[in-house]
Amino acid sequence: MKTCLIVDDSRVIRKVSRHILETLGFAVHEAENGKEALDACAAAMPDVVLLDWNMPVMTGIEFLMHLRQRPDGDKPKVVFCTTENDVAHIRQAIEAGADEYVMKPFDHETLQIKLQLVGLA
Repeated sequence: MKTCLIVDDSRVIRKVSRHILETLGFAVHEAENGKEALDACAAAMPDVVLLDWNMPVMTGIEFLMHLRQRPDGDKPKVVFCTTENDVAHIRQAIEAGADEYVMKPFDHETLQIKLQLVGLA
């Protein structure tokens, strides 16, 4: 079973994302911020990370840069899920190592398409 780590400070977004991912057959873990997410990745590296941009403690970009520096940090696919939709933010996410980018709010079909694009659905 493929695994997904949802990293978002919004409990509602984590709950909605979890429901979608579980219906797609993923085992799901959650983190409220980038620091918790790094700890979770150290314990068990997921197949995919669904990542929010704006979070307390550590932003999504900071998490992503730390993740990609780890010896096994190149393995998970990273899909940014955010309200930041300007070209500069998208470019920054891709340059930091994101594989895909999805705008909030998203639905089942949109997330499934993004996961297909990274080879995981």
